[in-house]
Amino acid sequence: MNLARRSVAEAVGTGLLLATVVGSGIMGQQLAQGNVAITLLANAVATGAGLVALILMFGAVSGAHFNPVVTLSLAFSGRFPRQEVAPYVLAQTAGAVAGVWSAHLMFAQDILQLASTPRAGTGLFCSEVIASFGLMMVIFGTLRSRPSATPYAVAAFITAGYWFTASTSFANPAVTIARSFSDSFAGIRPADAPAFVVAQLIGAALATAFDIWLHREPVVEIRETAV
Repeated sequence: MNLARRSVAEAVGTGLLLATVVGSGIMGQQLAQGNVAITLLANAVATGAGLVALILMFGAVSGAHFNPVVTLSLAFSGRFPRQEVAPYVLAQTAGAVAGVWSAHLMFAQDILQLASTPRAGTGLFCSEVIASFGLMMVIFGTLRSRPSATPYAVAAFITAGYWFTASTSFANPAVTIARSFSDSFAGIRPADAPAFVVAQLIGAALATAFDIWLHREPVVEIRETAV
């Protein structure tokens, strides 16, 4: 399939992912009546379920990256053409923002918003490094051992990440940028988004380097035997 169609698939898939993330956050807030734990649980479950469906839906078309760090990591590890990184990243980011706007539209909110939720600090920065590292290791590992399980493994890790990281595991620059345009439960203050993106890139780079080192073939020294 040509690059244009695959890029559109990435945009639509990432858009639907963000509609799920933001929409479930808004719905959770409305139904939980101030109980943050229930809102987070609803947000996590909906995101995990949506991820499985979306990866299965678009995996055979575009690879279902839906995430710039996934695209970059696969490219630098030799699993994806480097010349196609820019179109994918642009499509993912544009689709993510459109997905946020569609969630606002569904819940009759102002389409154009800026988030006011502060998400800053060393703990959150470290959380994003670890979340992005873990996500990429899950992807690398399942692609090697059991590719058919990748959608479920990715969704399981992100769902768990909502709860074991202080940042609720964004692990995605396109998601981070898009969520800065939503003043909802899922939002992130625009001033805090750049640090999240840097942390995500660091985590993905560490995972890529670690995976390459971990699976590097050992050098076998061959010596001639004197007869």
